[in-house]
Amino acid sequence: MSSIQLYDTTLRDGAQREGISFSVVDKLDIARKLDEVGIHFIEGGWPGSNPKDVEFFKKAQSLTLHHALLVAFGSTRRPKGKAQTDANLQALANAGVKVVTIVGKSSDVQVTQVLETSLEENLSMIADSIGYLKAKGLTVFLDAEHFFDGFKADPGYALRVLEVAAQAGADCLVLCDTNGGTLPNEITVAIEAAKKLTTTPLGIHAHNDAELAVANTLAAVNAGASQVQGTINGYGERCGNANLCSVIPALKLKMGIDCV
Repeated sequence: MSSIQLYDTTLRDGAQREGISFSVVDKLDIARKLDEVGIHFIEGGWPGSNPKDVEFFKKAQSLTLHHALLVAFGSTRRPKGKAQTDANLQALANAGVKVVTIVGKSSDVQVTQVLETSLEENLSMIADSIGYLKAKGLTVFLDAEHFFDGFKADPGYALRVLEVAAQAGADCLVLCDTNGGTLPNEITVAIEAAKKLTTTPLGIHAHNDAELAVANTLAAVNAGASQVQGTINGYGERCGNANLCSVIPALKLKMGIDCV
């Protein structure tokens, strides 16, 4: 692989770290600096969840970015709802960006015990949401939440989530180690299984609860992932996310991959 996409989520996932609270001005300044570094995608926040992020995306319209595209983050439609009337999806469509990321459950346990809906309804939620956003002319990434835990428990269902998302038009399928407990060899096995299923580009979103977020990210790239998600200094909820300050030099200097 000669190049990958760098996706920074400092302004959303990173802001969930204890003690961090970015103002709108902070977020605009950080976005400019990330663009200077050469980041490809900057996740600005979740416009469907709080007024601060709505304001950020409004003011970000005046940003001049030379390398990066701003990304708005959100969730799928609600169970038994309609994508066309879902407030969160409408907020994404109206955020003034060209790229959006939606998070969808890919673990059967998460679907039945957290969302409290059926496995089939979850698949419909993902497909409907992607289809709605694609019809708006947007590039759509799916964050497959709890993918690696789901793959261990029920690989068929976890992979079916990816298949449905790809068929709906997702532009990248990002496999998330949401609890941060997956080992590098397990990352490799799951990525290879996903590659056999679809030609849609794959990404990796790793958390650092087992101090393996950077190692897992590099393992995913070795296995074929082409989008790398992370944060500056590894900021993030609980133990943090993959540290792009470590990932980028490892990719470029140790693995010979053109990333910035």
